[in-house]
Amino acid sequence: MNVLPFRKRRRSRPGTKRVLVPFTRGRLDPSVLDAAIRIARAEEATLVPAYLIVTPLEFPLDAPMSQQVAAAVPLLEAVENASLRAGVPVDARIESGRTPIHALQRLWAVERFDRIVVPAPPSIEPGFTPKDLLWILTHAPGETLVLRPQPAGHDEMLSTAA
Repeated sequence: MNVLPFRKRRRSRPGTKRVLVPFTRGRLDPSVLDAAIRIARAEEATLVPAYLIVTPLEFPLDAPMSQQVAAAVPLLEAVENASLRAGVPVDARIESGRTPIHALQRLWAVERFDRIVVPAPPSIEPGFTPKDLLWILTHAPGETLVLRPQPAGHDEMLSTAA
């Protein structure tokens, strides 16, 4: 597991609640981020944004995926800035796996989360598939909320494609 060394990150205290926001493929809708920040603030929890990288089978699982990491870092920095502006501590992650679900399983195997806020794509676009969302809902180790933003929010999406 890779942990990003963000300079401004506030470390969570032991016993602090943790709200996981996993996302993948270079996008996180601002309405999903806002909801996760509100939940974390209300519960006095640490927000844990986790960018999930897919490592193709032709590479070892721990291979450096520099292009995907380069796409993840600015997005995680934007999430961190929004969270810190709201007064919510952040502890960002990058996790890799053969699929987004595999990466999520690897993260769940080593860390504890009290809440999980999962973004569902508003239409057929990158992100978790309906099959992924069903798996997450049936296997998540904690309370799980799946948020699907309005398709109109597509233009305002936090993205590394812009």
